[in-house]
Amino acid sequence: MRRQADAELALLRQVAEGVHGIEAVFDRDLRLLWISPSIERVTGLEPQECMEAEDALDLLVHESDRSYCRRMLTQMVVDGVAQDFELRLRRRDGEAAWVASHWRAVPDAEPGLAALRLSAEDIQTRKETEYKLLETVTELRRAQALREHYLLRSNDERQRLAALLNLIRLGILFMDQERRVLYYNRAMLEIWGYPEDTHLIGMRESVLQSKAAPLLEDAQAYFVHVTEVLETRKPISDEHEFRFADGRVITDRSAVVAGAGKDQRIGRVWIYEDVTEARRISAQLISMAERDPLTNIFNRRRFHEELERMLADAARRGTSVGLLGIDLDGFKPINDAFGHQAGDEVLVTLVERVGSVVRRNEMFFRVGGDEFSILVPDARASALAELANRLCESIGGLVFEFDGHKAGVTASIGIALFPEHGGDAESLMAAADEAMYRSKAEGRNRWSLSARGGGESARMPASSSDEPVSRED
Repeated sequence: MRRQADAELALLRQVAEGVHGIEAVFDRDLRLLWISPSIERVTGLEPQECMEAEDALDLLVHESDRSYCRRMLTQMVVDGVAQDFELRLRRRDGEAAWVASHWRAVPDAEPGLAALRLSAEDIQTRKETEYKLLETVTELRRAQALREHYLLRSNDERQRLAALLNLIRLGILFMDQERRVLYYNRAMLEIWGYPEDTHLIGMRESVLQSKAAPLLEDAQAYFVHVTEVLETRKPISDEHEFRFADGRVITDRSAVVAGAGKDQRIGRVWIYEDVTEARRISAQLISMAERDPLTNIFNRRRFHEELERMLADAARRGTSVGLLGIDLDGFKPINDAFGHQAGDEVLVTLVERVGSVVRRNEMFFRVGGDEFSILVPDARASALAELANRLCESIGGLVFEFDGHKAGVTASIGIALFPEHGGDAESLMAAADEAMYRSKAEGRNRWSLSARGGGESARMPASSSDEPVSRED
């Protein structure tokens, strides 16, 4: 029984010291009592260095946030209300390291606040977990050699560490060599959607999998992953991402827990993290980076990426790419006369109308204020001419009314084909621009095919009006 208690204590302590995020405990006078080794990964400062500092907050917190942090913690000591806020830690090189900090009160046996617990996540990067797991395995081995020391106070220490592991946000699951559950924390139950009173200790892996299967989006694929990890017997597994049926995204990592003897293993630890919000934010940032915020179509940056990609693909396959450069006629007078809100309405409506004209394989971009482009893979001049005709008719048929005045815009379109009119992105865009400016010069509300490279020019019949700003009833 004492040996089992010692093993559990060693496991709990080393995992607590090896978690990916920063964990620390301060007393009510804001003196540092304990801090996890992960502080060194984020700031370059060693735990012992932090412990020996006269004022750990001055050492750890960047001067820009130091006053605010102290004010929030002082208030927390008074009212015991948990605090969550972002702040900058100070790295050894003087640079700032942003973290999301979560401060919680650790109650005393009697009414009142005994200590403050800090859990902090590195919000500059969430991917560097390998060192944490390596450190966890190393510390677990070392803990076995120090078991006599921990046995003297194993009960109290075990309770403190169990409480700490129950408060961190990473799910932790220990399986012994017989593939039975040896330990799990509260976050593991929350991540997997089990009720808080679920009892898993002693449960075999096969039973645990049958219990988890209905919760997973693709249970079979996930269990194949688990089998591969166990069969390869790698000391530390690669990060694996999977989904629950409710849409949440989870990652897992796994590490072998070594025993005291050579080549001895006492089990395996699994670490789970819910990255749903991180993936959502990442996808949102990617979308914001490549889409126009007003019209929600692809922007100039995505246009250049797609143009380079299509040209490379066309050169490899010996096919063509069509580029339509579109510039609106009469847009600036609407903006000047009726304001930017009217101009925005024109652009949004125009994009909706054009969206119904372009086909699925044709990509539509807003590359400037009233400038648009369309990329067409495997294009032919005749098909591009038909598309340009449809665009001119659709855009020219739009009628708007502002302050009792009717207004409209038309389009001047330039068409260029790769490789006939340009052998790279820059020359192809120049060819389309040349054709578009020719359309403007010859009356607007028309399209022109680039004359570069020996191509013949073609255009719609001249419009009867030269860029009307408005059309009165």
